[in-house]
Amino acid sequence: MKTANFTAPAADHWPPAPAATPSIPVVPAMAPEAAASLAPAVWKVLSYNIQAATPTRNYRQYVTHSWRQVMPVGSRVSALETIARRIAGYDLVALQEADGGSLRSGYLNQTRFLARHGGFAHWHQQTNRKVSGLARVGNGLLSHVPPVAIEEHRLPGAIPGRGALAVRLKLGAGALPAEELLVVNVHLALGRRARGLQLAYLAEIVAGSRHVLLMGDFNCDLDSREMSAFQAASGLLAPSHRLHTFPSWRPKRALDHILTSPTIHVRRAAVLDLPCSDHCPLTAEIELPALPAPGSDVPEPVTLCA
Repeated sequence: MKTANFTAPAADHWPPAPAATPSIPVVPAMAPEAAASLAPAVWKVLSYNIQAATPTRNYRQYVTHSWRQVMPVGSRVSALETIARRIAGYDLVALQEADGGSLRSGYLNQTRFLARHGGFAHWHQQTNRKVSGLARVGNGLLSHVPPVAIEEHRLPGAIPGRGALAVRLKLGAGALPAEELLVVNVHLALGRRARGLQLAYLAEIVAGSRHVLLMGDFNCDLDSREMSAFQAASGLLAPSHRLHTFPSWRPKRALDHILTSPTIHVRRAAVLDLPCSDHCPLTAEIELPALPAPGSDVPEPVTLCA
């Protein structure tokens, strides 16, 4: 497990803040009192496996367009711009298969790009797998609310390269863990045995946290044996109806999920039609268990990308 505190980031952990350009909206640094007002009673959240912004139209393209997984292609920037426009109205976005800056992405950190173009003040990229200099695959998180702390977890499995990105967000005044929301962004393995190990590890991550939001690409349905065991162990809840997110051109499987602790109420959940990947984005509107009062004692935020 790799950990970092937002109040004292390591020099090599955070990407350097790029120079602002007129064509990219930059969100200014926030004062503590302004940060307190950013946590609304209801949040719109989104989880999306963007497949490095590689649109896929059918299964055949996994073979005929396989070169796009390691080589640059001009349509990626257009796909990223489309994604940025769609996520701009959300409070929290979890990304899977976001490229951290490699040959195939034109050395563009896709999480940073989406944060800038989507107007998010805070972002973090977790790189889970490096394929020489051709690809840097990982999870990304975008937020309007300043994080308190972050942890990068390497998930167990025979084949390395799967991870969980855990971020804590302040829900109210004070410093008690019960007043924080634990947000975990995951991308699990394709094999059932590895997923079972990874879900058991995730159950340990969320244990002891009262308010939990778990999002990502689980690569399995909610009624699978491993997911049923995880929900029983963690106590996290999922929508009662299936939301099919894969494949994007004709969704038939529910592989992407948003789970919450019983303290968080999910008002509604839906799948978006966004043809920029082989998955569709999954969205939810959630009611938070607590609100910060105006002028609450919120820690000084660290603006990572502004």
